[in-house]
Amino acid sequence: HALQSVGFIGLGNMGSHMARNLVRAGYRVSVHDINEDAMNKFSDDGIPTKRSPLEVSESSDVVITMLPSSAHVLDVYSGGNGLLGNGGHLGPWLYIDSSTVDPQTSRTISTDMSRCSLKERKGYAEKPMMLDAPVSGGVPAAEAGTLTFMVGGLEETYIAAKPLLLAMGKKLIYCGGAGNGSAAKICNNTAMAISMLGVSEAFALGQNLGIKASTLTDIFNCSSARCWMTHITQFLG
Repeated sequence: HALQSVGFIGLGNMGSHMARNLVRAGYRVSVHDINEDAMNKFSDDGIPTKRSPLEVSESSDVVITMLPSSAHVLDVYSGGNGLLGNGGHLGPWLYIDSSTVDPQTSRTISTDMSRCSLKERKGYAEKPMMLDAPVSGGVPAAEAGTLTFMVGGLEETYIAAKPLLLAMGKKLIYCGGAGNGSAAKICNNTAMAISMLGVSEAFALGQNLGIKASTLTDIFNCSSARCWMTHITQFLG
């Protein structure tokens, strides 16, 4: 792999599976999480753990973050012992944030990174690059390595990162410039939330009028009301 050494920060329900899929794909992976128990599960398997985001970056060509919120992302990148430390002279040439955050957070970090430099040139990269690449598919897809990635950033950076992303997912969609991946994820989540609300209201209406939920599920899933929410409802009982 051109991107041989990968640092992974954020070993929660999603990140732990994503990191392990990178190990299975043959990448040299080191990890960090503020949760000691999460790190111990990796160190028990012989996977190197690091004490801070900055320490992760010092041994990596690429760093991937998968964190709970914008505040966590900003802290990991720009806080004390953060990824953009070392006076802005960075070791990794590529940073990928797969957290679900607001687009402005992604664009702020991308702008901050554009002011940094590489300690040494790596491949075609003359300065460190940033992709925002949130995912869809949930924990089952993270575990199976079948996530969908929505990617924002320079297109040539996206192309270079494809093999790495495909070690964790099966569908990659390039969305445009910095922050556009995060914007796409928010649009997706908005549509999903509205769909869930609509289906819930329809179920409430139908049941109040005397129709069983299972009957409504059968109808919705073979009619124009079919959507992700009606599909999973059949498995929920």
